[in-house]
Amino acid sequence: MDWKIELIAVPVSDVDRAIAFYRDQVGFTLDHDHRVSEGLRFVQLTPPGSACSIALGEGISDRAPGSLGGIQVVVADAARARSELLERGVEASELDEQPWGRFLYFADPDGNTWALQELMQRS
Repeated sequence: MDWKIELIAVPVSDVDRAIAFYRDQVGFTLDHDHRVSEGLRFVQLTPPGSACSIALGEGISDRAPGSLGGIQVVVADAARARSELLERGVEASELDEQPWGRFLYFADPDGNTWALQELMQRS
């Protein structure tokens, strides 16, 4: 039986600011933005090519905004991903070269942190 991660809740303080950041600057697709009820707004965004999405909104998470860290996403080209983020106004780290991959890091406006990894060719 397969176990597939499909959705990660990202705690944010300002939903509209987070949508603008993830959609317009990082390049995620806005899949849903629904006010379910008073106190519950469900927003789902998906990274290009990913089977896993993020959820944010009101009433989605009891974690403090900015408290999520270590979300890791695999990209084909870390240098290109970094250039695209910088062009869109996202502060991204320099490339971190490791024997198992090339990494770069960024944070959303609340401080939730992300790592992008370019996998090394396996022999």
